[in-house]
Amino acid sequence: MATKETAGSFNALRRRSDRMMHWLFVGSAVFVSLIIFGIILFVGKQGLQTFADPQAGIAEFFFSTNWTPSEGEYGAAGFILGSFLVTGLALLLAVPVAVGGAVFMAKIAPNWMREIMRPAADLFVGIPSVVYGLIGLLIFVPWFAKTFPGQPGFGVGPAAVILAIMILPTILSVSEDALRTLPRALEEASYALGATRWQTIRKVLLPAAMPGILTGVILGMGRAIGEAMAVQMVIGNAPVLPKGLGEPTSVLTTQIVKEMASIFGTTVNNSLFLMSLILLLVSLSLILVIRIVARRRDA
Repeated sequence: MATKETAGSFNALRRRSDRMMHWLFVGSAVFVSLIIFGIILFVGKQGLQTFADPQAGIAEFFFSTNWTPSEGEYGAAGFILGSFLVTGLALLLAVPVAVGGAVFMAKIAPNWMREIMRPAADLFVGIPSVVYGLIGLLIFVPWFAKTFPGQPGFGVGPAAVILAIMILPTILSVSEDALRTLPRALEEASYALGATRWQTIRKVLLPAAMPGILTGVILGMGRAIGEAMAVQMVIGNAPVLPKGLGEPTSVLTTQIVKEMASIFGTTVNNSLFLMSLILLLVSLSLILVIRIVARRRDA
């Protein structure tokens, strides 16, 4: 009888503990969701107040490159174009190298070399942005100034190179995982049909791993478009459209950092919140694309 009462008390305690943990997790999820939606709503509300100023219209903000707040000009098109230009160039530089490295690590490198390269790639992800910026400032800016005579060296070129180096480990790691987790039967079937190693990699393994590789590219793009510190150190921070790879310009993140000391509630400050909203929406779009790609991969 005593044993049954003890077992009943134990089961009741376990059910009560399960209910407490259930509501703890639900509360945590609700709290995190409220924080995220609160940030989006605050940034969006503050950013849209830019257009309450008669001098700052929607068309001017998105299609004009004239950013002169002291004269009532709030054109941010140059920063938006600059952000996508720098990110696009960084992806052009990083993707071929990262995918090639992933193929080498997953299918060609011996085990001892693979065990060294994996932690090395993870180590690169953890290096602070300011270190990359310092390398760009001391190495790539002088190189661009020397390569393009008459230009100061700061600009799109060194920013794209630094971002390419920063996103390289992310794309490489995700692509290598995608290649390594492919079924061995795919490779064996290709060899059984008489294909060489390179034909197998190019026509069988890379297409099969493409959803995973695309996920890595999108993750790298998200990091590149949101990076501020390293880019600010090498891009020159001039609110003009660049005419060359070694001429100063600015992007959304660097312009926000440059003018973040402006008075809260002014049109300049509201414009910075609007730029932040654009970055938030781009990041959310990239996350949505990753989920769609992952769903198709699992289907």
